[in-house]
Amino acid sequence: MQYRRNYFEGGSYFFTVNLAERKRCLLVEHIDALREAIRVVRSRHSFQIDPMVVMPDHLHAIFTMPPEDADYPTRWMLIKAGFSRNIPKTERINASRRSKGERGIWQRRFWEHTIQNEDDFLHHIDYIHYNPVKHGYVTRPADWPHSSIHRYIKAGIL
Repeated sequence: MQYRRNYFEGGSYFFTVNLAERKRCLLVEHIDALREAIRVVRSRHSFQIDPMVVMPDHLHAIFTMPPEDADYPTRWMLIKAGFSRNIPKTERINASRRSKGERGIWQRRFWEHTIQNEDDFLHHIDYIHYNPVKHGYVTRPADWPHSSIHRYIKAGIL
């Protein structure tokens, strides 16, 4: 099967990125390693993180790419690799991944949606911030510590 991605220079994209083992809590257990991986990639390959929420086994984010750049796959590859290099090797690694020298932390692919307009952007911001409530981790979005909602509240946006 051939996967097709939409590439729009300077565009905004909604992402869902999952761990391979969905019952693991690696993303919140190693939140500092994830933040550092993102920081390093952003310092070398500019992009803006609009909203973002990090759940135990997946994350959602909207990235806005710089003008004349739509290479979000490289950014995700580098973020995943940077995170993986900086956490202990405790995951199961199947034969396919082992033969390619891969770890078994992340699902190989990610979900991408090109943001179409302001309403689409706002809808995805709400989806991202409400995700911890949807999964039963908290009763109010602002109670989840690993969310950009706190930045939005501080800025008076929410």
